Amino acid sequence: MSSFKADDLVIERSSTLKTKPDEFAFGTVFTDHMLTIEWSESEGWRAPLIKPFGNLSLHPACPSLHYGIQVFEGLKTYCGEDKQLRLFRPMLNMNRMINSAQRACLPAFDPSEFLECIKRLVEIERHWVPHSGSLYIRPTFIGTGASLGVKKPAAALLYVILCQVGSYFNNEEEGLSLWADPKVTRAWKGGTGDCKMGGNYGCSLSAHYEAVDGGCEQVLWLYGEDHQITEAGTMNVFLFWINEDGEEELATPPLDGIILPGITRQSILQLTRKWGEFKVTERYLTMSQLCHALKQQRVKAMFGSGTASMVCPIGHIVYQGEKLHVPCEDINSQLTSRIAKELRDIQYGRTPSDWTTVVKQG
Repeated sequence: MSSFKADDLVIERSSTLKTKPDEFAFGTVFTDHMLTIEWSESEGWRAPLIKPFGNLSLHPACPSLHYGIQVFEGLKTYCGEDKQLRLFRPMLNMNRMINSAQRACLPAFDPSEFLECIKRLVEIERHWVPHSGSLYIRPTFIGTGASLGVKKPAAALLYVILCQVGSYFNNEEEGLSLWADPKVTRAWKGGTGDCKMGGNYGCSLSAHYEAVDGGCEQVLWLYGEDHQITEAGTMNVFLFWINEDGEEELATPPLDGIILPGITRQSILQLTRKWGEFKVTERYLTMSQLCHALKQQRVKAMFGSGTASMVCPIGHIVYQGEKLHVPCEDINSQLTSRIAKELRDIQYGRTPSDWTTVVKQG
């Protein structure tokens, strides 16, 4: 496999640096530089380039605009009390992007080389990372070129932008409100639900705003005739309950091609299995099972997980005309806060772990 090399990286520094605002919304304030790596069918990969942040120039027939040939990733760099910058399990993001790109017929590359380029970009922008805070990293891969037609792109652009991190949800302390309606489906078996493709998110917007009109913040995505629980908004879902066999269990839907294999999801599963305090499973969960458990007061907590939100407790679900109240005494204590604390301690370097990669200075 031919790939670009981090050793060939070219750096063009911006002559004018931005002023960092004190207040901002998530995903609106970007750093001074970006990473771009061009590919073409005729010439292969060009040298990676870090250059001043700016707009892209795309042909009007660009296949990413017409046919959705586009994938992306999302991760963060964290600044610990020791002022070291760390990435959290970044190779999982790199490998997931490779899998998504393969499904989109985008060219292959060496994920380790890409990670080294990202680390160099983060090091250049380290002054954007607040002390004991984080900076969001958005790798993106699009088909470019200058022709119409549903086919493999003859050219592509792999790029990375960084942005400041604000609160992802506005109501985290009260628990997230979800709208569950089986008439809408996020993904299906044999589709691209396990890939991080832009089309998976754009097609969810109409359902999201229907949820908002119904007084909820996000959609609880269901699948199949038995109304299987899959994801909440853009997050993986966990249920902490007393299961049908009377066991204390933390359960999340399995990776069957519908569910995005979240890095936070995988970390929570590994972390809680290591505790060995309760059963931890990947299993199918249906709305019927959840409703029955709620009536019997067997539900202890329910939460979503993801890079942007980390761990987000769920407060209630609107389903078939009924408002289901999910226990939220766990919001400020017990399981969700314990998981969040242990993950943050790793991310910020308070707990030594091979899950983090240090971005070296200089």
